[in-house]
Amino acid sequence: MEQVIIGVDPHKLSATIEVVDQHEKLLGSGRFTTDRAGYAAMRKYAATWPTRLWAVEGSNGAGRPLAQRLLEDGEQVVDVPAKLAARVRLFDTGHNRKTDAHDAHAVAAVAVRTKTLRVLQLDGELEALRMLTDRREALTRRRVQTVDRLQALLAELLPGQAKRDITTGQAKAMLASVRPRDIAGKTRRRIAAEELAELVAVEAKIKKSTAELKAIVLARGSHLMDLHGVGPVVAARVLADVGDVTRFADRNRFASWTGTAPLDASSGEQNRHRLSRAGNRRMNHMIHIAAISQIRLDTDGRAYYRRKRAEGKKPLEAIRCLKRRISDAIYRQLLDDAQRDATRDPGAGPGGHCGATVQSSAVDLPPHVDTSDQPLPGPARKTLRPTG
Repeated sequence: MEQVIIGVDPHKLSATIEVVDQHEKLLGSGRFTTDRAGYAAMRKYAATWPTRLWAVEGSNGAGRPLAQRLLEDGEQVVDVPAKLAARVRLFDTGHNRKTDAHDAHAVAAVAVRTKTLRVLQLDGELEALRMLTDRREALTRRRVQTVDRLQALLAELLPGQAKRDITTGQAKAMLASVRPRDIAGKTRRRIAAEELAELVAVEAKIKKSTAELKAIVLARGSHLMDLHGVGPVVAARVLADVGDVTRFADRNRFASWTGTAPLDASSGEQNRHRLSRAGNRRMNHMIHIAAISQIRLDTDGRAYYRRKRAEGKKPLEAIRCLKRRISDAIYRQLLDDAQRDATRDPGAGPGGHCGATVQSSAVDLPPHVDTSDQPLPGPARKTLRPTG
């Protein structure tokens, strides 16, 4: 029986599907709730077509819960980027109104026409790593907010004694040195003490979360932390967002995905590039953290940064050059780890787990849907070497 495509437009409380064949002929459609009863009804309806492929829009965003449930039930699922579905809607005939039914049709059409969509794979450990990384980032934001509130209160209790990077020990000493007598001062000190207690609790959770991330990264056999500036948090975010590194054809595609490759803005005889604001911004931020860490320490990255500054580049330009080199180093390390895993487990795919293909991945947008693959001018030498 010919395989059918089930295009899915997912939402938090509902999912609209459209079933088409390989010629985009409509075979069925429906709208189902995302609760247990609605999900069961949707799978029962889809069972009419034994050979089926689910195409879920945004499986790294709003469609992730539904995509994960389908994978757990043994269904074949591919990810359809919202960008591609929007293009189909734009060039489709008709009134071009955006409805759930039209969105599901566009998703199904993309799956029929595009043979390079990434095939999702179920990886519980990677999903857990992603959740823990998101949790730690949320704790970090919470810590920053708590510190801001605490510093504002201390600035009122002790004018002129505020510290820029205050620690819990310094805050305790500052609170112990003040004993206000008026009701406003007493209330301010009490609230400051509560904020300090919250800060201590949040920092303890961050420390525990970091240790847990480090244990998982090492358990997966990753050597990313051998690179200067790449700690447990950066390594965990890289592993969680990249998934299977072999889905990237080369280092230029990887750099384009991380937003560290400049965009080609050439016109006629004028050859120039500009800063890329595209790509995975979380990954770009992680690479920025690694770059700043390398500049602060005596590393090859600092030497490279200083060479770029000596060539006349501005500080931000030199940092962008360094970020590209770090992106290349991370890509090489991920490839080395994948090859090492494949050698250790002959049954594993190129991503280090069984069933992986060149196009498969558990997370994020496909690497071929990007703004530019233009690398930085000149060859990329191995200037960023692992420690040891």
